[in-house]
Amino acid sequence: MLAGSFPLFLGCALADWTYAASYQVQWTNFAAWLNAGALLFCGLALLLAAIDVIRGAGRGIIYGLLLLATFAIGLVNAFVHAKDAWGAMPAALILSVITALLSAAATWAGLRTLRPYAAKAKGRA
Repeated sequence: MLAGSFPLFLGCALADWTYAASYQVQWTNFAAWLNAGALLFCGLALLLAAIDVIRGAGRGIIYGLLLLATFAIGLVNAFVHAKDAWGAMPAALILSVITALLSAAATWAGLRTLRPYAAKAKGRA
């Protein structure tokens, strides 16, 4: 779930950038759908990070906070994409780039914390 939102947020940013370059309205619609799918994956990953924190694993705090920020800004981005295509720019493009960067950071932080636990499970550490 953690890595599922990054490609969708990245696609949303690229679709918004393409709309800014071409003014074809369908790119904004495509970006809105990509953002909605990314929010679904991000919300599920946020739920799983919260379960990690509640269980006391401790590794879910950093990427959980990054996921929370990603979800919040992505939700604002969804509201911006609800406007017409002309009114959504340039805020939609800026928010899409921010959510893509936050999602990349959350994915990196979440997958980075799994390495020590995987090594312990195999008996190497």
